[in-house]
Parts: sequence; C-alpha cells; structure tokens
Amino acid sequence: MNWSFALLMLLAAPLAAGAQSGRHAAPRDSIKLELVVQVPTVVIELDSTLESIAGPARTTRGDGQATADNVMKRLRAEAPELFKVDPAANCKLGPVNVVSEELEGGQNRAKESYGQAELQATFGFNCTNAAAAKFVDVDLFEAFKDARQIDAQIDAPQGQFKRMLKRPNTRLGWGG
Repeated sequence: MNWSFALLMLLAAPLAAGAQSGRHAAPRDSIKLELVVQVPTVVIELDSTLESIAGPARTTRGDGQATADNVMKRLRAEAPELFKVDPAANCKLGPVNVVSEELEGGQNRAKESYGQAELQATFGFNCTNAAAAKFVDVDLFEAFKDARQIDAQIDAPQGQFKRMLKRPNTRLGWGG
C-alpha cells in the first residue's frame, strides 16, 4: 500500500466525518434554523453560538454571562415578534424553550469563551391550518443587530427546502 495514500486517507477521515454530521455545517457566524410543518403545528428550532446572535464584541468584552442571559431572555419574551408564521395557517405561539447547557451550568468561563457557547431554542406554534403555511417572517436581524446570516432547513407538506437569509431579507418561503 502506498504510504502517502494511507496518510491522506487518515487525515481526510475526520474532515469527512465532520462534514457528514452536519452539526456545524453552517458558517460560524450563521444562525441555524430548522422549520418543521407537521399538522397541526409549526415548530422552529434555532441552533447558534452566542457570538452569531450577539456579535463578537458583546461576547468578549465586559460580562459575557450578562449578554448570554439577555439573549436567552429576549428569545423567550420576544418570540411572537421574532417569528411570524403565514397568517393563512392561523397559528398561535405555544411552548418556547431556550437552553444553553454550557451557560446555565454555572461553569466559570473565561470571558473570551462565551461567544462559542451553544444556544438552542424551540418555538412551537399551534395552528388550525398548518398545511396552508407557505412562509415565516423571521425578525432576528432586527432584534439582534449583529446577526449576519440565517441558514434554514424546512420540512413542509410541499417538500424539503434549504434557504439562506442575509440582511435585509427576512422571509423564509417555500412551496409556492
């Protein structure tokens, strides 16, 4: 066996595994959304680093824990304004869950490491006609001025879609 080929395969294996996992496939400064329309609900899952939402300056200067707490509180409190499901679906916000095991564990963190802490949030909408939903207006850019990009995967009755939003665009549309 050719040693250079074997070495190349050994070095390439971790890269291929990371690419297949999809966990961090989005750019580092991207907020990941997964939107699922499953009658009678629309569920939006957000996965991001604190830095992707609040910006690097806010997570490395001053009190990173205060920034994290503020972001998590705002995601909970402002959910009805952050995500507006197509009115044709007649949805009402239901359960909201925002967590960060890294930030809520009471761990002492170096102030430089707050930005890389992972945040996960789930926003559930109860709808009378979820299948009629064709878009969600996402106002994360307005709420979090340092957010740059949103990468979304959508699973709806019309099919599966990938979408990317950059300022000033806010509408995730699918199926017509």
